[in-house]
Amino acid sequence: MSEIELSEAQSRAIAQTVREALARRRISRQTLAEEARISISTLEKALAGRRPFTLATTIRLEEALGQSLRQEPGRPAPETARHAPDELGSYSRESVAWIEGRYLTLRPSFGTAGAIFAYRTEIAWDAESARLVFREAERLDAPFAQSGSVAVPSQSGMIYLVTNWHGQHRLAVLCRPNIQGEMYGVLTTLHAGRGTQLTPAAAPLALLPEQAGAFGYGRIGPEEPGFAPYRAYLARVHEDGYATFFTGVA
Repeated sequence: MSEIELSEAQSRAIAQTVREALARRRISRQTLAEEARISISTLEKALAGRRPFTLATTIRLEEALGQSLRQEPGRPAPETARHAPDELGSYSRESVAWIEGRYLTLRPSFGTAGAIFAYRTEIAWDAESARLVFREAERLDAPFAQSGSVAVPSQSGMIYLVTNWHGQHRLAVLCRPNIQGEMYGVLTTLHAGRGTQLTPAAAPLALLPEQAGAFGYGRIGPEEPGFAPYRAYLARVHEDGYATFFTGVA
């Protein structure tokens, strides 16, 4: 009985719920597979729709995640919220769908003077929490990759990528995409100083449609081919008035 294969519709619904749980909990597919005692290959194929979920696999995933993945027979599906919470701007998915996508992300390197740090930011709709969420990938310092919610208030016309990790906040403030789909703004975060000291830090930030990342990700130094175009993108933050930096008083 445990090897019964679920229907295609059930498998699609379970795959979506699992992907959302992974993003929300910020755990990898490998970690989930290990906790559910299934092979990573089985999980990957089921999430990609290349094979249906079996009852046994589904039960193990439910135990690992601590949540039900199957809709009980005869019980109507719960109504899904259509708007993000008020603190994020009360937007609907339809009104922010144009923000969804993968972006090459550029900022100055905090560890190497004069270099540029390049990684990927993915923005997608999370149906369960009814909001846009983001996560970072392709970072050299993978343990410090961020994820969180996206606020799009109508009043300011800005876009905010917000990480709240046990009360510790990290915030990116971005102007809305220009005609090329590029977003520019400011990142505010904490920088690791000497020893265990953390200090507030701010830096220009550029999010570009992923196809702009022809020179790849990582720490890009002045001697590398991608440095000049990446630096030109970052320079636009100040030169084109996407952000203002105040360095002191007269």
